[in-house]
Amino acid sequence: MKKQIWLATLGYVVSVALLLSFLYWLLKNEGFDEATFIVGSAFVLLLSLGWGYIIASHLVIPHRKTQDHLLHLTKDIIHELNIPLSTIQANTAMLTRKEEDERAKKRLKRIEDASVRLKKLYDELVYTIRKEMHQVEREMFDLAEVVKERVEIFKEQQRNPFVLELEPCRVFTDKIGFERIFDNLVTNAMKYSTKSAPVTVRLQQRYLEIIDNGIGMDETQLLKIYERYYQGNSKKEGEGIGLALVKAYCDQEDISIEVVSQKGEGTRVILDLEKIVHKELT
Repeated sequence: MKKQIWLATLGYVVSVALLLSFLYWLLKNEGFDEATFIVGSAFVLLLSLGWGYIIASHLVIPHRKTQDHLLHLTKDIIHELNIPLSTIQANTAMLTRKEEDERAKKRLKRIEDASVRLKKLYDELVYTIRKEMHQVEREMFDLAEVVKERVEIFKEQQRNPFVLELEPCRVFTDKIGFERIFDNLVTNAMKYSTKSAPVTVRLQQRYLEIIDNGIGMDETQLLKIYERYYQGNSKKEGEGIGLALVKAYCDQEDISIEVVSQKGEGTRVILDLEKIVHKELT
């Protein structure tokens, strides 16, 4: 595809050069006047338009059709995935109500938890597809409740203790996207801290803060944190794209982000939510 684009570009440049040469010849032999210039320019523009349409027909339009087909196929598959997922959740709930054996109840609880996580992955996949289609809708929600829900999931890892200082705060933004960046920031706080070190999540007025007591970063590292694939500690697992995605989301939703850190003393990430906080609370 890339080779075809370059060949088409080269062909278009050559054709325009030939048309300009024709215009030069016409003006030189017929003499320069307004009528000759208008006729020659119109001829050049018409031929350029025709050649451009041919390029679009043979390159851009088929590529667009392929994308649309794949998108339609993906949406169908996702829809079909939702059906067995809903069936698993409904039947698990029914069996749990009827089951009396405690060991069996624990097994059903693990199935239920797994289905909840699978539903979350399903929602994120749908979100990603809609975002590619520019169809992600913003919604109103209580950020404090979302933070509590996400932290409960992290607590299941039985790793770091959490300190929550949350005030009610209704915001209007892309909810699933916000959950993803919050998870990313909390994951970083846990990853770069010892297992016993607490992670503090503070939501007060229009600020959301994620604070850890981990390894921290020096000034040189702070300058690079938003670079894609950059990792402050190469020994830690991960692809090093987390904060780049966080920054991209914040820029898109008009959220100011600040990272304050010192080597050996931990990191504080501060999100200024002024532009997305519900007006009644500002």
